[in-house]
Amino acid sequence: MSTSPHTAAGEFHADREIASQPDIWRQTAKFAPSVAHLLPKKGEKVAVVGCGSSWFMSQCYATLREANGQGESHYFTASEFIYTRSYDRLVAITRSGTTTETVELLEKVKGKVPTVVITAVAGSPVTQFADESIIMDFADEESVVQTRWATAALGLLRTQFGLDLAALASDAEKALAEDLGDLPQMDEITYLGTGWTVGLASEAALKTREAAQFWAEAYPAMDYRHGPLSISQPGRAVWAFGEIEADLVRDIKATGATFESSKLDPMAHLIKAQRVAIELARVRGMNPDYPRNLARSIILN
Repeated sequence: MSTSPHTAAGEFHADREIASQPDIWRQTAKFAPSVAHLLPKKGEKVAVVGCGSSWFMSQCYATLREANGQGESHYFTASEFIYTRSYDRLVAITRSGTTTETVELLEKVKGKVPTVVITAVAGSPVTQFADESIIMDFADEESVVQTRWATAALGLLRTQFGLDLAALASDAEKALAEDLGDLPQMDEITYLGTGWTVGLASEAALKTREAAQFWAEAYPAMDYRHGPLSISQPGRAVWAFGEIEADLVRDIKATGATFESSKLDPMAHLIKAQRVAIELARVRGMNPDYPRNLARSIILN
C-alpha cells in the first residue's frame, strides 16, 4: 500500500476528512446565513449541475427543493445540460472550481441565466464566469476522494429547507462511532434510496468504487426489485438510505444478503458508507487518497 508523504502508514487524508464532518457541518451552519441570499428563491425554476460527487449532491438538492414546494428544479451532470431549456437560476457545485465541463457550461450561459457557484477555491476558473460565488474553503480536502466537501455543500443547501445543520452534527458523530461489522468483508454492496436519497445511494456507490476499486451499484429502491435483486445473496450487502418499503426489505433479507439501514439522517448515514469505502480500500491494499486513473479535478483538453 502506498502512502502520501503527508500521512502516516495506514492513515489517510480521507480518514481525517471523514472524521472532521461534525465540526465542518457546525461551521457550515454558522456560514449559511451569510450566503442565503445568493441561493435560489422560492418559485424560481432552477437547474443544479455538477460532475461526479457534485452531480449527486445536485440531484439530492434539486429533488429536495421541489419536494419542499420551492419550485421546479432539475439536475444535470454538467456535460449533459440541455441548453434549449430556460431557467431563472443555475446553481453549479464544484469542489476544485476547475472541472472542464462545469467551467464551459458557466461560460456558455453567462449573460443568459443568473448563476451561482458553490466551490472550495476562491479565484478558481468557475468564479470568473459565475455571477455569484459561494466559497467554502474550510470544507476543502486533500484527498482526491470527496467526503466532507460533498456533505458540507449539500448541508448548506439543505439549510434552505429549515434544517438545523449544527444539531444534525450529533447524527454525524453517531455515524462515526458505529461499528462497521462485516460490511468491509462483503463481496459486493448495492446502495438504495428513495426521493432525494437516490443521490446519496449513487454517491455511496461512487465512493466505494473510487476508494477501493470495489464494485458497488446504486438504484432507486423499488427499481431494485425489477431485476437487480437477482444478484443478492449471502456475502453481499444491500444498503438503504432512509426508509424503504417493508415488502422490499423482506425480499432482500430472504436472499440471505446483509441488509443495512439506519434511523440516522440519511446524510449522516452516508458518513458510515464513506468509512466502509475507506476500510475496503485498506483491506484491499489501496490508497483512497490517490485512486488510480483519477485526479482531484478532471481537466480535459
